[in-house]
Amino acid sequence: MRTPHEPETPTPAGAAAQLGGLLDVATSAAPVLAASAPEQRAGWLRAVAHRLEAGATNLVPLAQQETHLPEARLSSELARTCFQLRLLADEITLGSYLRATIDHADPGWGMGPRPDLRRMMRPLGPVAVWAASNFPFAFSVAGGDTASALAAGCPVVLVAHPGHPRLSAATGELVGDALSGAGAPAGVFAMTEGVETGRALIRDPRITAGAFTGSISGGRALFDLAVSRPVPIPFYGELGSVNPAFVTRGASERRPVDVADGFVASMTLGAGQFCTKPGLLVVPRGSAVVDLVGERVAKVSGAPLLNERIRLGYAASLDSLARRDGVEVAAGRMPSADDPSDAPAPTLLRSTAAALLADARLGEEVFGPAALVVEYDDEGELLAVASGLAGQLTATVCGDPQDALVGTLLTTLAGRAGRVLLNDWPTGVSVTYAQQHGGPYPATTAVGTTSVGMAAIDRFVRPVAYQGVPEPLLPPALRDANPWGVPQRINGRLG
Repeated sequence: MRTPHEPETPTPAGAAAQLGGLLDVATSAAPVLAASAPEQRAGWLRAVAHRLEAGATNLVPLAQQETHLPEARLSSELARTCFQLRLLADEITLGSYLRATIDHADPGWGMGPRPDLRRMMRPLGPVAVWAASNFPFAFSVAGGDTASALAAGCPVVLVAHPGHPRLSAATGELVGDALSGAGAPAGVFAMTEGVETGRALIRDPRITAGAFTGSISGGRALFDLAVSRPVPIPFYGELGSVNPAFVTRGASERRPVDVADGFVASMTLGAGQFCTKPGLLVVPRGSAVVDLVGERVAKVSGAPLLNERIRLGYAASLDSLARRDGVEVAAGRMPSADDPSDAPAPTLLRSTAAALLADARLGEEVFGPAALVVEYDDEGELLAVASGLAGQLTATVCGDPQDALVGTLLTTLAGRAGRVLLNDWPTGVSVTYAQQHGGPYPATTAVGTTSVGMAAIDRFVRPVAYQGVPEPLLPPALRDANPWGVPQRINGRLG
């Protein structure tokens, strides 16, 4: 594991040897973790949360220096990270994620004699995790992917994000110390860095799954490597989302101020650097919402983005969108790519549903404080835009619940997004039991999963059935004596 001091850059041979050593230890730890009781792993997660809280006075200032995010936001995010670790600890202690199912032998079973069958979820093995840039705590070294993989019983080898290297090193050291001090085996967590190291990691046969939050191009490259291996592995990538919001004519006429206030607050939160930022607002032509949004956007001050690479990417992608046919700048100002000191202010672009239907690239994500307002002429055009969307993390409807169009929109958008909101806004993703933070491609590469919430554990386990195995040889969760005290479904009924 890295120390807070920057190491010398290893040679390619040295880097390969270093990564190989980390993977050897992780592979040795995998069966130990698989055999560990959920209560043991819960203790490890709680120890990490405690150590992070104790280190906040060092971690938060480091994060401020490397990400330009304010202290209040970072302190809140660190608290969220610790809450997430503890909630996952509580969840695995309950044991329901194991889905322990017991079918006793039954010679009179309806389709013929049934053998003794017992099924449960087992951890995959060593997992590769790529830290994100925009949440230096909650989606980084000790973030949701790391926490849920450890909760599942999988060793983690993490690729640190280059946007906050000193914070990553300090956090990684605390995580390693906490795990070791709580009795976790060597190899349960390790950290590395570098693009080439990441490519080598996802190709290594000892890695059983990958989890990534970042760009479409970077995530897709890793996904392609994961599925083209001699033995393909699952790759859980969160890649991109414009998170559209659709405003019905009724909502536009009855509460334009509420719609404008909510949209601008969500769009500009964190300088537009949330993965659930609403970047597309679909409104009736001539709606007062357009001018109201423009007025509010013009009053929001600029703020520095996370790092220079993101600033340049934002300027380039926004410039590309603004140059497309049928798009104009409606409010705010275009950022300067040539001025590193430029703190981008929010920018609002404007177009039409007809232009978006003719050019799907108008609906691509711009990561930063920008959004595109699209005006539609009638309900048919509105539904055509909703039906033509690429996969999204979220989709919002602003409308009256009794309106038939609202029901149609919700049904349509449920086929396009992982989370559908009515008269609410998507930023501020809660860590809870029913959360869904994923969606159809390109929002994520695995449509049936979530990276936030308790179901995030499901990505790192797989089912195994045991037939005719005597009780002493069964995993504890499948024994009739049930020494772990986990929920068991016995002969079709929950015990």
